[in-house]
Amino acid sequence: MSGIAGFYHPKKNFMEREEYFHNQLKRMNRSQKRRGADDSGTYLSAHCGLSQVRLAVSGLGPSPDHIRGVSLGHEPVLMGEHGRSFALVMDGEIYNQEKLIPQLSGLLPGKGPFSDGSLLLAGFLKEGPDFIKKVNGVFAAAVYDQERRSLFLFRDRLGIKPLFYTDAGEDFLFASGIKPLLSWPGVTARLDLEGLNEIFSIGPARTPGKAVLKDIHEVLPGCFLALSPEGRRESAYWQLESHPHEDSYEETVEKTSFLIQDAVARQVRAEVPICTFLSGGVDSSLVSAVCARELKKKNRRLSTYSFEFQDSEKYFKPSSYQPSLDAPYVKKMAEFLDSDHTVLTCTSKDQYDALFASVDAHDLPNMADVDSSMLWFCTQVGKHHKIALTGECADEIFGGYPWFHRPELFSLDTFPWSADMDARKVLLKDSFARQLDMDGYVARTYEEAVSRTPLLDGETGDEKKRRILSFLNLRWVMQTLLNRMDRDAAAGRIGARVPFADYRIVEYLWNVPWEMKSKNGVVKGLLREAGRGLLPEEILFRRKSPYPKTYDTGYEALLAAGIRRILDDSTSPVLPFLDREKTERFLQSPADYGRPWYGQLMAAPQMMAYILQINDWMKKYHVTLV
Repeated sequence: MSGIAGFYHPKKNFMEREEYFHNQLKRMNRSQKRRGADDSGTYLSAHCGLSQVRLAVSGLGPSPDHIRGVSLGHEPVLMGEHGRSFALVMDGEIYNQEKLIPQLSGLLPGKGPFSDGSLLLAGFLKEGPDFIKKVNGVFAAAVYDQERRSLFLFRDRLGIKPLFYTDAGEDFLFASGIKPLLSWPGVTARLDLEGLNEIFSIGPARTPGKAVLKDIHEVLPGCFLALSPEGRRESAYWQLESHPHEDSYEETVEKTSFLIQDAVARQVRAEVPICTFLSGGVDSSLVSAVCARELKKKNRRLSTYSFEFQDSEKYFKPSSYQPSLDAPYVKKMAEFLDSDHTVLTCTSKDQYDALFASVDAHDLPNMADVDSSMLWFCTQVGKHHKIALTGECADEIFGGYPWFHRPELFSLDTFPWSADMDARKVLLKDSFARQLDMDGYVARTYEEAVSRTPLLDGETGDEKKRRILSFLNLRWVMQTLLNRMDRDAAAGRIGARVPFADYRIVEYLWNVPWEMKSKNGVVKGLLREAGRGLLPEEILFRRKSPYPKTYDTGYEALLAAGIRRILDDSTSPVLPFLDREKTERFLQSPADYGRPWYGQLMAAPQMMAYILQINDWMKKYHVTLV
């Protein structure tokens, strides 16, 4: 886990004010210290500055000393070849080192072990930007070519690692988060109508490439930016390709099983203790089972963690979205694995307080208490472990969500996880909702997203719709959950790994037809068949139960009190958007847990929490409307 940042200008000479720009790099590092408190470093040349903070979760390679303009920890990495000098900063990990190292003999310093950054830079020296296509891993990286005054920014295929940028001012700036960009003189948090729509009409999802604030953007997954004196270009080095699936069902099950097990095995490798997040569902249980097997080969025992809310048995209310509590299944799975298991219990006060810490972690409003409870969970795990494997992303690639199975959601001509626009307007002034044209913004955004789906020639009907829905899940829902996992883990000082997001699994599953993914109508049937022999049948075929939420009315009371404080404070930034009469009426009515307005969990309490986050974000980040 790392945080990277930097600045670039092909004609400016930053070395003329060397101390000033070194201090700017250090300031950027301080603003993202949560992504890595164990190590930091900076690099400065005439036209580019790079900085990095790092959490020590694995062995670090050697770093050079005595280089002009450089104050180094273990990053940045510097190399030279044929009279040219290069520098790199990287957030992420490479999972196929054993395949890459032999290809880079002569370019890597010493005999190893080699840092992931040194591998990536050596590959860049040898093959240029195309080398990134050979890398299996998660990364956001910047490479600077000093002689050619060129900067390259890379982001992994599925956007697991964040990479933001802005050129709103005189210099081009980039960073792992938004806060380092705002630490630059003259860059401020500004919100226009588009940004307001991203929050109120689309949020907590974000349109790919947009970062809510005006003039701040995000490098798209699977893309790189190349900047030089000649200008800037964005290129996609990876994208999904649609073609007929030719494997039999038996071959598909076998290959799916191999890819999942291989992805987990690759990500288990580390020099520090590893744990998994265990919910008792098929996704996290499968990851945990493979992880436990791999660790056992090294005479190591897996540690697992599960998450509960205080008095969950007392307050729990089964629903079509949340059919059962996790605890009984977690207990069975922990016994099956013989893992060193810990149950973490979150109080309503813990969750409420973490709403605001979660804003700090994301630099944006987010999934409210779905995020805040995960952040609290990560902070507790981070006291004991530095690497955690999770079951995130299986639902997106195997079609586990209700909109793949329920006709009334499947048939919608909009984002099915966010179809209830009336629920989004329930607290807002009518005039504000009309000003945003919320329905129109969502319709245009949806049509644009659908138009980017790489359809198979001749595909029609339900298969075409499922292809579109799968693409939207990968680009929207999955990205939101990956953002949650990355930011909350970073806040908890954990390096989170998501093996289901291995691009090889995503590529393969992309073309598997629905009748194989959900054979005989079994939700995520292909995943369950791929897990045969690895899990008990009771776990393998457990009905999907999403990430838990609290049903404690005491938590609702905390949220309602927070909203009333906003209404009573004339300086509350979110106040101009809220209809006081509607909001008071909303606070007095019973909470509606069966009417989600985002995904499967965002009902009335989550809406209140989201408004609290928006207000907190606007206040902390000094957001101005333009």
